[in-house]
Amino acid sequence: MTKIGVLALQGGSRAHLRSFAALGFGAVAVKSADSLSDVDRLVIPGGESTTISMMLERNDLFDPLAERIAAGMPVFGTCAGMILLASQISDGRDDQRCFAAIDLVVRRNDYGTQRESFETSVDVPVLGEEPFPAVFIRAPGVVSVGPDVEVLATHLGSPVVCRQGPALVSSFHPELSTDLRLHRLFCEGG
Repeated sequence: MTKIGVLALQGGSRAHLRSFAALGFGAVAVKSADSLSDVDRLVIPGGESTTISMMLERNDLFDPLAERIAAGMPVFGTCAGMILLASQISDGRDDQRCFAAIDLVVRRNDYGTQRESFETSVDVPVLGEEPFPAVFIRAPGVVSVGPDVEVLATHLGSPVVCRQGPALVSSFHPELSTDLRLHRLFCEGG
């Protein structure tokens, strides 16, 4: 069975772990290079992208993770995870690194501050006809999309779910809803 890992250095890893458990996958928390080497797929959750980036460096996990991603390990980035998987951050710190797993330029907190968080429904045709309940919390926005990126969903004309090869990203937090379709899509390699 595919082993799912959820990066658990900072941010919302527990809700992702619960989502995978509900799907019947025994996902594990990843906090070290050793635990990373034991998984087949990895979720980078929401949180604070600069803090997650610093924690990856501090725990000697950034380079091993970059190597796994470059080797084709499937990854799913939600909110801050989307920022870390992008090819470029338009307003990041000078020393902030990202994995360039998907050819996107993203802007942090593009949908506003914590107070401006909101829930809405977005159509994700690859998941079926029923709209997906999307929770946006200080969500990143997509500034530009590379030619090989597949936009799976938009909100008010802006991409919010994208995929390129083994990389899947969402601006919002699918783990905060009871809808497991995006997690299932990731598990099934779609």
